[in-house]
Parts: sequence; C-alpha cells; structure tokens
Amino acid sequence: MTSIASSAGANPMPMAPPAAPHNAQLKRELRQAQFRKRAAALTLIAPLAIFLLLTFLVPIAMLLKRAVENPEIATTLPHTVAALSNWDRKSSPPDAAYAGLATDLLQAREDSSAGSLARRLNSEISGARSIIMKTARALPLLDADGKPLPPAQIKQALIDIDEQWQQLPYWQVIAKNGAPYSPYYLLAALDLKQDVFGHIEKADPDASVYQKIFGRTFWMGLVATLACLVLGYPLAYWLSTMSERRANLFMILVLIPFWTSILVRVAAWIVLLQSEGLVNKALMATGLTQAPLELLFNRIGVYIAMTHILLPFMILPLYSVMKAIPPTYLRAAVSLGSHPFAAFWRVYVPQTYPGIGAGALLVFILSVGYYITPALLGGPNEQMVSYYIAYFTNVTINWGMACALGALLFAATLVLYGVYRRFTKNDVAMG
Repeated sequence: MTSIASSAGANPMPMAPPAAPHNAQLKRELRQAQFRKRAAALTLIAPLAIFLLLTFLVPIAMLLKRAVENPEIATTLPHTVAALSNWDRKSSPPDAAYAGLATDLLQAREDSSAGSLARRLNSEISGARSIIMKTARALPLLDADGKPLPPAQIKQALIDIDEQWQQLPYWQVIAKNGAPYSPYYLLAALDLKQDVFGHIEKADPDASVYQKIFGRTFWMGLVATLACLVLGYPLAYWLSTMSERRANLFMILVLIPFWTSILVRVAAWIVLLQSEGLVNKALMATGLTQAPLELLFNRIGVYIAMTHILLPFMILPLYSVMKAIPPTYLRAAVSLGSHPFAAFWRVYVPQTYPGIGAGALLVFILSVGYYITPALLGGPNEQMVSYYIAYFTNVTINWGMACALGALLFAATLVLYGVYRRFTKNDVAMG
C-alpha cells in the first residue's frame, strides 16, 4: 500500500488546462459582434437622424437663439456701450460716451448699419429713429479748419445737432441693451419689459396685447379640440363596431380631407358659409332662419373650418384604441345587472382614455398653430399667434419678436405634452 501511495504521489492525475484564454477570446468575439450590430443599426438610422437634425433640431435651436439675441446696439455702438458700462444711469452721461457715439455712428453710416440700429432703438423709445438718422447724416464733426473736433467739444456738437441727446432716456436705452443677448423680445411677447436698471415690470397698457393673443389662441384651440372630441368619439365608436370591410370603407371617407389642400377646404367653406351660400340657403328654406346668418369673418366660421380639418386627427387615435377593446366587457357588465349606459360610461369609456388623450393632444397642438384658417375666415379678433409671427417675419422684418412668439408657443406645447405624459404614466401605474 505504501508503494501504491508513493507511486500515486509520484505520478499525480493530470489537471485540465486553464480555460481563461478561451473565455477571454469568447468575450472579445462577443464584444466585436455587438459592436458590428450597433454599427449596422446606426448606419440604418443615420440618414433619418441627420434629416431630423437638419430640419427639426437645428431650426429650433436657431429659433431659441434668435429669440434672445439683441445684437444691433452692442455691435453697432461698441465704443458707446463701453463708455456707458460704469454709468449709474441717473446722472448725465460721460463725455466719453458722446465721443464714442460720434465714432460709432460714423462707422454705422459707412457700413449701412445705422438703419437697423435706428429701428431697434425706435422699438423702445419713440423718436429714436429720426434722431439716429439725423445725427448720422451730420457726421463727421469738424471744426472751422476741417479737422475732427476734440472729444471735449463733441458733446456740445451732438446736442447742437439734436438737443434730445442731452435727455437721459436715449442713453438709458443704449446702456440697458449693451449686451448681445437679452430677454427683451421674450419679455415683450409676455407683455413685460425691463426698466432702465434691468428690473422686470409690466409693459404699458397700450402695448400689452400678447397675453390676450395667447389666451385667445389657447381658447380657440380648446374649443376646436372639444368640438372634435364630441363629434369624433361617437363616430369612432360606430366605426369600431362595424366589420373590418365596412370600417375600412367608411375610414376612407374620413381620410378624404387629408387628400385635399387646407387652402382648398377653407375656400370651400367660404363658398358654403357666405350670405348667399348653401348653408344659409338651406337654413332659410327650412324656416329655421328668416335672414342670412353671419357665419364668415367671425369665430363661428373659424370653429367650423378648424373642426372639419382636424376631425380625422381625433378619430384615428380613438378608433385604434376602441378597436382593441373586446365587446364582451360591455355584455358582461350588462349581464351582471348594470344599466347599458352605466356599463358604457364606467367600463368602456375609461378604456378609451389613452385614445382621448392622444387625439386631444394632437388636435390641440395642431390648432394652436393655425394661420391660414383664421386669416381667411376670421376677423381681426380671431387672429392667433401664428398670424403675428408671420406679420413680424414678412411685414416688419422683426425676426427677434417673431422668434420670441414662436419660442413661447413651442414651450407651451412642450409643457402640455409633459403634463399629458405625466398623467398617462400615472394612469399606467394605477392600472
């Protein structure tokens, strides 16, 4: 036994080689396979990602940037702004500010930037445009020998050109807008403004119109959304109860408006709703009215056209949700003793909340951005935010104000979407 033990100790059993190198190779191959898979997926979605970046994200970033840009004064009057950087905005401006103004306006006249500066200043203080242009035409300031005036005499020379240069409001506006970025346009879009010291306060009552415009926009969007919901819910329910073939046939009729231009549909409503149109003739022929109703160039016509155009956007989400609800739920509730209406309200309607939320959100977001329909069918009191965005873009060429209104409208839709997402998450968690 001793010899056997000794021979066993002398010749131990062979051990398996370590598997670490083999496992490391498998891990490398797995990582390489995963990398190739991710690279292939990124290659497939790269064109779409680039398209969205160029057509959606970049324009939005430029919109937000332009809404806070305030470059006219900072870039056109750099010497003046530098001289006013330590000014208390209460006492008379320093002489260096007058000298800087003369230098800057002379340069602005040469590079044709005086006009944009004058428009920007005139938006805050009336009369600034004429003062800027008058002063720029009088430059350079020369003495009797034709030599430039010394800085000490420039102040009096500018006051001689226009005595309003000795008034503080013009200098306060320049000092307040010395930075290339400011909330001026965003505050103006909210009927707010900054005083001469940068404190936020309410705008003058004569200029406070944008809160009313935003309120009108959201109210008209809400009314159009409710009208689409009231009309679209029973229609979507009726379609969901049909056979697949009949439902597809009627869904084609619902989708027909998608195949027609919005401008054409609005023009058709003008023909239908005018005093001698088919609607008024039908109402008078049936005896419901004795005289034509005013259905054009007011809010009634705008609501009718908006509801007609947006109704499919409400029906489609509702139909997709209703089609997935088994009809046995209602029959089971009725068989257990529930009234048919109570069963519908307590069993069926709660299951359609996702469709209601999605359809209402889609219709509301589309409605608050409407421009053509209110412009053609409404009057001055029916114009929404988009009308004023187009006005500042095409008429007054005020890109800052147009971008500020667009940025606020975009922010409002994001907030609305966030609230919707919060409620849908809560509903899912409770369910």
